[in-house]
Amino acid sequence: MGDLLRALIVDDEELARRGLEIRLEPMDDIEVCGHCRNGREAIAEVRSLKPDIVFLDIQMPGMDGFETLQGFAGPDMPAVIFVTAYAQHAIQAFEANALDYLLKPIDDKRLAQAIERVRAHRATVAAAEHRDRLLKLICDITGEEITLDAALQGLDQSPQPALRRLAIKEGQTTVCVDLDNIDWIESAGDYLCIHAAGKTHVLRGTMKKMESILDTGRFARVHRSSIVNLERVSSYRPHTNGEYFLTMTCGKEIKVSRSHRDEIKRIASTT
Repeated sequence: MGDLLRALIVDDEELARRGLEIRLEPMDDIEVCGHCRNGREAIAEVRSLKPDIVFLDIQMPGMDGFETLQGFAGPDMPAVIFVTAYAQHAIQAFEANALDYLLKPIDDKRLAQAIERVRAHRATVAAAEHRDRLLKLICDITGEEITLDAALQGLDQSPQPALRRLAIKEGQTTVCVDLDNIDWIESAGDYLCIHAAGKTHVLRGTMKKMESILDTGRFARVHRSSIVNLERVSSYRPHTNGEYFLTMTCGKEIKVSRSHRDEIKRIASTT
């Protein structure tokens, strides 16, 4: 038996949540760590509980499964198994990107196959590939895949002393994200997850390029995969081997690596 897998079930129907939990009970290496009725609850619980698997219903009122998925974006994304009551046209759209899917009513054999796929993807490389597929899916369902260069080209940058916004296309709408509102930025494979004003926006791009457009007086690279807005750091504490942890005003903890610990002096002057 492998390591214990902690699962979060997200569905707006109580009977569906309970039914899936009952089917998971015979699996000794699966522990259901929580239930969520909607996308907002799911995003909060993923950040709090850090489950290994999320069973994510697509058809939910308010925030649907695809919108909820955006809230999971980041290097620590869990494995996601989509659950849907609707057939082939929906499945075909995401089958190549999702780790797996389940069609309601859930068949025990298909559930066992989906769990086995999760077990097989526990290796770090496989998990990273799954995360990148999910991030690509986010780009696909919010519109064409957006690159950082495209987000910059979407703005009139003359004759401003410094870049103020990113133009990110999401579906038929272009969202202008004020750099002032960014809390932190994470890299995940070929993608950047920009956390701003309680939302996550996904772009294809590099941290090096992102660093080059940000005001270095206000933003600091604290890890190879993290940039923070200094004004959003509420506290910091030492960790092991010269590393630190930052606590952001939104509650997120971010590690400062040893190679970037000199940034603590700047952070200290702003907190």
